[in-house]
Amino acid sequence: MKRNPIRAAFIAAIGAGCTAAISAVAQGPKSDPVANYPARPIHLIGQSAGSTADTLSRFVGQKLTERWGQPVIVENRPGAGGTIGTDAVAKSPPDGYTLVMGHVGTHASAPAVYPSLPYDPERDFAPITLVATLPIVLVVHPSLPVKNITELVTHAKQKPGTLNYSSAGSGTSSHLTGELFNLLTGAGLTHVPYKGAAPAMTAVLAGDVQVSFLSALSAAAQVKSGKVRAIAVSSKQRYAGAPDIPSAVEAGLPEFDSSVWFALFAPAKTPQPIVVRLNREVIDALGAPDVKEFLLKQGAEVSTTTPEELAAFLRSEISKWAKVVRESGAKAE
Repeated sequence: MKRNPIRAAFIAAIGAGCTAAISAVAQGPKSDPVANYPARPIHLIGQSAGSTADTLSRFVGQKLTERWGQPVIVENRPGAGGTIGTDAVAKSPPDGYTLVMGHVGTHASAPAVYPSLPYDPERDFAPITLVATLPIVLVVHPSLPVKNITELVTHAKQKPGTLNYSSAGSGTSSHLTGELFNLLTGAGLTHVPYKGAAPAMTAVLAGDVQVSFLSALSAAAQVKSGKVRAIAVSSKQRYAGAPDIPSAVEAGLPEFDSSVWFALFAPAKTPQPIVVRLNREVIDALGAPDVKEFLLKQGAEVSTTTPEELAAFLRSEISKWAKVVRESGAKAE
């Protein structure tokens, strides 16, 4: 019998289609990288070893590892205020397997203090959620005859050029918070940068400077011991870890709103279902009572958002710190 080439081709096509369909069914959802996320270890850039960003990264990473059964590997990539590691994430594949614990320095003030920043905090990242905030505490040496913001500003204006404030370094949150304070009050405090929060606090303890703006974590022990006096926290509400210190609103300076915040970001164009899952899982992990207790011991408070809320918050922070840098002339080291 002579073979019909058209009929043979038709049968072959049907056979190929059936084979493909059977193969797809056999593979099931394993062929869908989004539905099976995470299917391999996740790398989380946590900035410099021992930093608050590193501590938070390891804590969050541990919680996600427990929930997923996939390891979250924290990597330390220090340098340039965390912008080197952050840039590496911006240039990573947008598949949800490389994340960064960004903060106010890497994502809000960096565009203003680093003129040649190699990434755009808004364009190059997919916001996941805010993780934690640390309020800034305004502290003074006990010998300074002031007990509140009004008295500090009055004293500074009566003796112009005599009061100095220490920071953890030029371009850091403590530096920019001091410049924000100067812009709001006209106090005219002179900035003295140090290489880290610890030496900045030591300078106050020694009386080398009279004022400092440091995170609650950096200031807590010395405030409790009475070696420095806390004037206010730079937030609208009192800090749960030190409820005796007045908020900026109570101190009569409601615009004095500055905090060291930390948030998770993925590279831009990461699939939305992965972003949504990360958001849900991180918020669930941070909701446990033991987590809140742990973070308070680190000087931080749990603070979570939707991806959209984080994006809006980031825009406002970039705008605020750009204005402070522009009007004060602050620069990074």
